[in-house]
Amino acid sequence: MNIIKGIIKYLDHIKEMDPAARSYLEIILLYPCVHIMWNHRITNFLFKHNLIFLASYLSLRGRRKWGIEIHPGASIGNNFFIDHGMGVVIGETTIIGNNVTIYQGVTLGGTGKETGKRHPTIEDNVIIGAGAKVLGPIVISKGSKIGAGAIVIKDTEENSTTVGLAAHTIKIGNKTFSRQIINKDI
Repeated sequence: MNIIKGIIKYLDHIKEMDPAARSYLEIILLYPCVHIMWNHRITNFLFKHNLIFLASYLSLRGRRKWGIEIHPGASIGNNFFIDHGMGVVIGETTIIGNNVTIYQGVTLGGTGKETGKRHPTIEDNVIIGAGAKVLGPIVISKGSKIGAGAIVIKDTEENSTTVGLAAHTIKIGNKTFSRQIINKDI
């Protein structure tokens, strides 16, 4: 497939995913996800060819301009759509499949100072709602939906919907609680 056909296919995908999209011209000129993805394709190429400083510099410029931070080392498939992209963060070892849609404020990040694969893998046809945090080297299986504001720290099942917060208070002052006590007493 040549470059023009690939661009048209991407623009068609955005029109399909966003009912507010009226024309190719509007999408090309006004959608930050289009610009940041073109920026990412360039920075990812540079990163893979060990031009790390230049890739990081261009990535930083993209973040400042469009409010979306994608590490140059992240691997992103076709038809990736970021709707209302402000505040999106995608870590270095993140792998994103095809036909994935995420909304504003989503973080695909790590959980600490691990080395190696430390960010999530997002398989094909996944939707991640606004403000969701997907953390660690987990797998969001194909066809999954992550609800807005969810904190996901475990793998999901194929074609599943995941919602809610994962945080639990386990210590108050010097007193440590088991999960069963927390759910009943706090």
